[in-house]
Amino acid sequence: MEQPAAIRIHDLVKRYAPAGQGEGKLALKGVSFDVPQGEIFGLLGPNGAGKSTLINILAGLVMKTSGTAEIWGFDIDKDPRNAKRAIGIVPQEIVFDPFFTPVEVLDIQAGLYGVPKAARRSLELLGQVHLSDKANAYSRTLSGGMKRRLLIAKALVHQPPVIVLDEPTAGVDVELRRQLWELVSDLNAQGVTVVLTTHYLEEAEELCDRIAIINHGELIANKPTRELVEMAREKVVVVTVDKPAAECPAHPAIIKCEKTGDHTLEITYDKDRSNAGEVLSLVQAMGFGIVDVSTREADLEDVFVTLTSSAAQAA
Repeated sequence: MEQPAAIRIHDLVKRYAPAGQGEGKLALKGVSFDVPQGEIFGLLGPNGAGKSTLINILAGLVMKTSGTAEIWGFDIDKDPRNAKRAIGIVPQEIVFDPFFTPVEVLDIQAGLYGVPKAARRSLELLGQVHLSDKANAYSRTLSGGMKRRLLIAKALVHQPPVIVLDEPTAGVDVELRRQLWELVSDLNAQGVTVVLTTHYLEEAEELCDRIAIINHGELIANKPTRELVEMAREKVVVVTVDKPAAECPAHPAIIKCEKTGDHTLEITYDKDRSNAGEVLSLVQAMGFGIVDVSTREADLEDVFVTLTSSAAQAA
């Protein structure tokens, strides 16, 4: 059975048209896709692709030009109140009053959503994001990573079934990034549908069940993460040989070959047309003895570059 949609977007168009400046910029060009319930869904694209515009439309901060968007079955135009209650947005920018404590920040946010005092979970949420010991410290004294975790707790005060994290690990160190990955995975394990935008492709590959890629306001891919990675046709084999290599083997399946050292060849080949054994046989046929071999599969970064480059050329 098809997984129900947490978010359903159909033919979404946004044109920014300042008065007296012609037609303006078309930021979204009829984008359509569903975010299945219960998944971690990656939304990727270069800067200016339209990701932030799409998120701001869902958040109610930007008015769409045409098309429809539903959050947990609620149309953002016909039922904006329930649509907003069904989603929590974690912005890229760190925004809250620095003179409130974390527990006050969460209590105020819960009040804005009409959560009764008896039903507020401020201390529970602070524990969930590992900030219990900072509950009564001024927010301005928190580190950058703590502030990001507080923003996630702030987005969860009204218990939304969907949460959108816009570049949550931008500018944080490796250790904190891993902590945030664990937090995202924990939220998803509790049943929250997560939409994640990120510039770190290894992050998307590690966390996301499915990935959509937007480029120049158009959807150019929307597939399970494993299927996207498998779209990459290239594979790299690095061969260390027993004597200086003056030339590279020639074969129709070899896309490129680079000498990365006196005794080392890095050979990129089309894995649909050849395999590592055939490549090694070509090297041996040139009179080399093979000392060492390592291989590298293509990853999401390779696919992303290929898709966005192809879309740019077609535009």
